[in-house]
Parts: sequence; structure tokens; C-alpha cells
Amino acid sequence: MVLLLTRTYFPGGTNGKLVCNGKIICYTIELPWKDNASQVSCIPEGEYFVCKRYSRKFRWHLEIMDVNNRNLILFHPANNALKELKGCIAPVTQLSGSGIGLQSRPAFLKLKKLVYPKLDEKESVLLLVQS
Repeated sequence: MVLLLTRTYFPGGTNGKLVCNGKIICYTIELPWKDNASQVSCIPEGEYFVCKRYSRKFRWHLEIMDVNNRNLILFHPANNALKELKGCIAPVTQLSGSGIGLQSRPAFLKLKKLVYPKLDEKESVLLLVQS
């Protein structure tokens, strides 16, 4: 499975559209681009594999693997990148500003419902990040 994340960069945050097989899954919000600086920047454009991860804070969610000079880059719910993210990607149902979105939890559940069965079947999930 291939997920295509197409981004638009703004000083206050990064907005994206997440697509699979030509169909929009959801929109995304991230921190602005700040040269991949840990906890204050979105991740670099490129190709990344995605896997399941569990934590007490986010329960079951998704981790983006092998990000250069970064770790624990996740897909998890959030509605305001600057206030709630430290380099992760938040799925949202609707974009409402630069790095700001609405109804993140339903968008996140939609993404999990699509991706988890593929991962359970041992299929790889590739995330392509581009502008």
C-alpha cells in the first residue's frame, strides 16, 4: 500500500492532503519546515515505511520509520500543530488554517481503519511525502 502525502508549506505550519489509490483519505497538519530540527520541524520530504505502535498516551497509532536524525515520528490526533505536535503528523477532516485543522480523531480513525488491516496482513505501507 502506498500513501501519498502532498504538502503546502506556510510559516505557521504545514498542510497536506493524504491520498491512497487516487482517493483522499484525509488532510494533515504538521509543524512548519525548519530544516528537520527535532521537535520544531516537520520531517523531510521522502519515502518512509509506516508501522503500528502502542503508547499509553496515544494508545494504538502509527509510527513513521527511519526519519533521518529523528525518532518517534507518529501519526496521531491533533488539531493545532504548533500547540500539539513535536514533529508528528496529525490527520484532520478539514483544514482551517496553517497547521490547524478540525475533527482530527475521526480522520485518524479513518486512516487506521484503512492501514491496520494491511499491516495485519504483513503488507508494507509506504508513505511518500512531497510538495
